[in-house]
Amino acid sequence: MRRQTFGTQIQGQDADSASPRAACKRLLLAGLAVSALTACASGGGHHAPHAGRNVGVLLPLSGSNARLGQEMLTATRMAMNTPTAPTLDVHDTAAPGSSAGAAAQAAIAAGDGLILGPLTADETAQTARVSVPANIPVLAFTSDISVAQPGVWALGIAPEQQVRRMVLAAHQQGRQHFAAFLPNNRLGQALGQALQRVCEENGLQSPQIMFHDSTQDAITTSLKTLSAYDSRAAAVPQPDPATTPAPQPAPAQADAATIDPTNPDGAPTPQPPAQDMAAPAATPAVAPVFPVPPFDVLLLGDTGLQLGQVIHALAEAHVDSTQVQVMGPGLWGAFVSKLGALQGAWYAAPDPASRQAFVQQFMARYHHMPTPLADLTYDSAALVKALDQARPAGSPNGYSVQALTRADGFGGVDGAFGFLENGRTRRDLAVFQILPGGGSRIVIPPAGRLRRSAN
Repeated sequence: MRRQTFGTQIQGQDADSASPRAACKRLLLAGLAVSALTACASGGGHHAPHAGRNVGVLLPLSGSNARLGQEMLTATRMAMNTPTAPTLDVHDTAAPGSSAGAAAQAAIAAGDGLILGPLTADETAQTARVSVPANIPVLAFTSDISVAQPGVWALGIAPEQQVRRMVLAAHQQGRQHFAAFLPNNRLGQALGQALQRVCEENGLQSPQIMFHDSTQDAITTSLKTLSAYDSRAAAVPQPDPATTPAPQPAPAQADAATIDPTNPDGAPTPQPPAQDMAAPAATPAVAPVFPVPPFDVLLLGDTGLQLGQVIHALAEAHVDSTQVQVMGPGLWGAFVSKLGALQGAWYAAPDPASRQAFVQQFMARYHHMPTPLADLTYDSAALVKALDQARPAGSPNGYSVQALTRADGFGGVDGAFGFLENGRTRRDLAVFQILPGGGSRIVIPPAGRLRRSAN
């Protein structure tokens, strides 16, 4: 329609169309026509006035993760709650014939200055192949830091962030010798790599790390090996026969006439002891005291039924929580009420108090609890709005690496977070301790600031 309209205006010239003034008028109209066509090609004209300021959002809005993606998009829009906020350029990474890489290409072609998303590590790798050469920053929602690199940050709460928080806390308490007993899966490998890295960064002795199989026998055998069970057992003092009470003779077997027919096991019916025949109380046996394992901190990574097998193996190997600080992943927080057997163990996670305001606001609008992934999209969008409002006058956008990696970071639903230039993400987490009857409490609160030296 615009091409026909402008064409009509150019063709419908008056009698003085040959004059210089008319020629200038024709050039002006032609320039307007080109501008209009360019605006149409860029998606309706809203990208052109703010090229570089708009923000691409890459989420699965169809397919099996559509419900999650839609909720994450809802939280993103909830954070962009002002008329002057940057425009969101939304792309469905699960649309038929699409992919995260294609969605990223479309966002970059539209002139977006920053990309929020995608959801998974594999999708983030696809996006990075497009975004890094184009110098477009990406804030992905995965917790897999293997995809992190300069210009690509993983917003999820990563195993490395949890391990770093607990290792530093344990070290401050004077613990020096770290070990890990981990499942041989993706989470276990990430936890092991994190422990190795954090110990190295802080000048600690290289940790002992062992990965185990999934059967009870394999778990028990491996944990006994890691904890040097055999040598510790050999060092346990043996009881002195001179001070050990002699065993009392076994009670006489009852004959057939005294067997109680209601007792299917054939055991004699208990009789009340005669007052004048009462035997002296037996001296209680003293449990042998095992020497401590060759570590004073043990990182675990199992969940579910396999964690139950590990707890059984800890008892078999005499790894005592009074001697060893046990640590585990933040995933434990989801079922901590069932973990009383791990009393005293730690895990690192955000302080739930910091999330309350967001949860109340979300529930008031949408009448259900937001998922933890909605926290990430809300925080990423709130970050964008804060940077956009603080951008220098005349600057096309505020999404430079320097702005994104500011030293004081950003306030978020799950506490303070920030970015380093190498793609690492910093988080201010609390340390929780599991209680004897299950449940947990914060024993080391968030620091209230970000530790700049993390890398």
